[in-house]
Amino acid sequence: MKLNFPPYQFRIKEEGDSKLIFDELRGKYVALTPEEWVRQHLVKYLIEEKKYPRSLMALEYPVQVGTLKQRADIVVCQTDGKPMLIAECKAPDVEINQKTFDQIAVYNLTLNVKYLILTNGIKHYCCIMDMEKKTFIFMDNIPEYAAIISH
Repeated sequence: MKLNFPPYQFRIKEEGDSKLIFDELRGKYVALTPEEWVRQHLVKYLIEEKKYPRSLMALEYPVQVGTLKQRADIVVCQTDGKPMLIAECKAPDVEINQKTFDQIAVYNLTLNVKYLILTNGIKHYCCIMDMEKKTFIFMDNIPEYAAIISH
């Protein structure tokens, strides 16, 4: 499926009835679902275009939400290991709406990061959390890594 990202090369293989994509961050093949297709594109985009260090990125990052254990799709950490950005990926046919924003906002109650990215591969939203007002300030695009570490 064509996404709103530059074209990237991926290692894809078939096993039985399933397609797998090689995840460079996790170092293994994972099921190629529509959501994973978006996640892999966003990872490549952040690394290749926005110069985020792959060594500071984690996928399926554990987040404790009350008594539930959840996983954030992508978390970018500072060099001290503290999270600074959460990205949530949805399949291209999933509408980005208040419910999807609420999901990432709930993760942020635990992680308390400044930057949030939400994408379905077609539409991308990036916002800065105003920690004092507990509101989102939407940005025109996803910032370069250098820009977010300078804040």
